[in-house]
Amino acid sequence: MVGPAVAALFADVVLGEPPTELHPTVWMGRWLAHGRSMRHSRRAPTSFLEGAGLLLRGVAITAIAAGALDRVLDCSDTPFNGVLRGVALKPALSLRPLLAAAADVQEALERRRLGEARRLLAWHLVSRDTRTLSASEVAGAVIESVAENLNDSVVAPLLAFRVGGLAAAYAYRMINTADAMLGYRTAELEWFGKAAARMDDVVGLVPARCTALLIAAAAPGGAASLRRAVSCALADARRTESPNAGWPMAAMAGALGVRLTKRGQYALNLAGREPRPNDIARACRIVGGAALLAAISVDLT
Repeated sequence: MVGPAVAALFADVVLGEPPTELHPTVWMGRWLAHGRSMRHSRRAPTSFLEGAGLLLRGVAITAIAAGALDRVLDCSDTPFNGVLRGVALKPALSLRPLLAAAADVQEALERRRLGEARRLLAWHLVSRDTRTLSASEVAGAVIESVAENLNDSVVAPLLAFRVGGLAAAYAYRMINTADAMLGYRTAELEWFGKAAARMDDVVGLVPARCTALLIAAAAPGGAASLRRAVSCALADARRTESPNAGWPMAAMAGALGVRLTKRGQYALNLAGREPRPNDIARACRIVGGAALLAAISVDLT
């Protein structure tokens, strides 16, 4: 029978995202946005405690609800239990929208519509200012995003599911969503979002390194190099400010033989060539293969 991880990945690729009204991650985002709007203090210690309290309440509520569903599914002794659990797990994953957004940017670049490519990149994939990026920088940013989000949106929730079932998978999703919404170094969020940012770093330590290995293993599927993926990850992963993001990004840079840069911050695989639009498709094939390897590994262990 099909295991829950493979079933969840299959449902994600075939069906895409649930309707907004039924999507747990959307509920998490709305709950966090409401908590952010209700904050009372800008003082650093108080603001940190407010943010930490919001995060912990969110994780607890999410884990309790998902754990209750897990227990219900445990009681359903049917041949389709793995599929049912996979359907329940699916909203914690998000691969299809990631690959679709990457393909849209690639198409715009291939049509030489750089302005459109920049806008699509900013709307769907990155938070950085894209208005002055060159075509190769846009392509590189897409490759970085699909590699990093392979970890955040597929590998990490699957590993959490393997460790603690639906409760752990959705608790991870809450932490990652909180980091995406609150973990910024702005005057408003520097302290309020710090707990979310640090917690996301902690829960992502193991998955990020596993993602780098999965990218290396899947590299031949994108006509890329397994050996270079491993060597570049080991050499350059720590060049990014994040303790985790550099691992999948450096592995992808090495696999494709491209140089991935963010102005004023880092350069991964400095000896590589500039990324081209067709490298986005290669990266997406690697990400798809790595996601499948991750799902199969979770179901087999």
